[in-house]
Amino acid sequence: MTARSSTPRRAWLGFTLVLSLVGLVAMDNSVLYLAMPSITDAISPSAGQALWIVDIYGFVVASLLIAFGNLGDRHGRLRFLLGGATLFGIGSAGAAFAGTPEILIASRALMGLGGATLLPSGLAIVSSLFPDARQRARAIGIFAATFAAGFAVGPVVGGLLLSRFWWGSVFLINLPIVAVFLAFAPRFLKDVREARPGRVDALSVAQSAIGILLAVYAVKSAAAEGFSVEQLAIGALGVAVLVWFVRRQLTLEEPLLDLGLFRDRVFTVAVLTGLLSLVAWAAAGYLSGVYLQSALGYGVLVAAFLALPGAAVLTVACVGTAGVVERIGKRAALIASHFFMAAGLALLLFTGTDGGVVFYVASTVVAGVGYGLSFSLVAETAVAAVPAERAGSAGAIAEMSNELGNALGISLLGSLAAFVFRLQGPGVSGTLDTTLSAPGLSAADADQAKEAFVTGLHAAIGVAAALTFALGLLAVRWLPREERGAPAEELTGEGLTRDGLTGEEEKVAP
Repeated sequence: MTARSSTPRRAWLGFTLVLSLVGLVAMDNSVLYLAMPSITDAISPSAGQALWIVDIYGFVVASLLIAFGNLGDRHGRLRFLLGGATLFGIGSAGAAFAGTPEILIASRALMGLGGATLLPSGLAIVSSLFPDARQRARAIGIFAATFAAGFAVGPVVGGLLLSRFWWGSVFLINLPIVAVFLAFAPRFLKDVREARPGRVDALSVAQSAIGILLAVYAVKSAAAEGFSVEQLAIGALGVAVLVWFVRRQLTLEEPLLDLGLFRDRVFTVAVLTGLLSLVAWAAAGYLSGVYLQSALGYGVLVAAFLALPGAAVLTVACVGTAGVVERIGKRAALIASHFFMAAGLALLLFTGTDGGVVFYVASTVVAGVGYGLSFSLVAETAVAAVPAERAGSAGAIAEMSNELGNALGISLLGSLAAFVFRLQGPGVSGTLDTTLSAPGLSAADADQAKEAFVTGLHAAIGVAAALTFALGLLAVRWLPREERGAPAEELTGEGLTRDGLTGEEEKVAP
């Protein structure tokens, strides 16, 4: 009997429903990369507002993922899926028809609130649909691949829609999928929860959300407007709140974030990989979208097609990660992911205002291999590290590293690029798009603005490449070597097994 036939059709249908939402939530992280020039023309956001429009979604998701993962474990994951899908749909409708930057930012935040409920509960429900360990591992791999594919195709989908419709269409496409899920999920999915529910520490939730938002607000506003005493005070307050959050987690009997998991170096490297891979991917995707359209002058449809090779390689790499691990082991695959990302990002340093499309496409293809490997390995490691009943919480940590990395990539590295542009640009406006659309702009000022943007792009991407390369070196030092000749399902002393688990992790793997 095949693996598929041994699982009821109801489970596969439910699995497909969950995947539709997972792809949607991931896609909305990146669907605006090619849409921002159109949005800028329509509602004229400031430089700071433009960054918030793109990344407020990721920040809300990241700041609430762990809390909602815990709440779903305790109070029912299906309930959270249905509520999150409803909020996501309402936010999508509001964003589609937003007439001001403030309304669009608020709508994106509401979408993020819905997305934060969907990801951890979706992963936990997928785990519960497949009692067989091998089928469950395969399902989690498909879940991760869908998430990666959503990230990858977001800019392509956005570009195709914008070539025929107005910018709000990138949000309206969410509504039919949400409606189908709400109609059929109660029929094909069962509710699951932890046997002995505890309480979620509300103060920890507030600390994590407020600390992240305050710290990033300070960085973003400083990059767009220059440094001030007020911004430094806000940033210091945000860091202090985050330190308070960490100290509180160490004293709670039921912490919101189980810092004990990070004592395992394999888990730590995997989560850091999830964080930095999305920092690099998001910054490169967002800045490259502006580069192709505004610096090089390509239309949105051409920009979308130029993004296709990288999206395809990323998706194939994610789906094929299991085969790669089978051949070379998880340690080698994790290490390779960092160096593929670093090499691909470095290729973007050869772009310029007079051309660079070949380097852009080559960059997305090479880095896409690393992104695909990292996306799959992070989710698998996190879920394998805990008992099945805590899958929602562990999945939340893995997804939080991705979502936080996505938001930080645009906020921190995007802010670095904006800072360089402000220093070297003609001083007409804070962004390249608004500068080029300024009335009476001279050709010399336009050229200066494009050169300043490319310099900022190189600065941001150079930092991203250095970080991923450094983490690769750390992985070489930290990850234990695998014992040769050991079967995939057996332990090999203190080293990793072929499926990448340490001895302690194997004991609790679902």
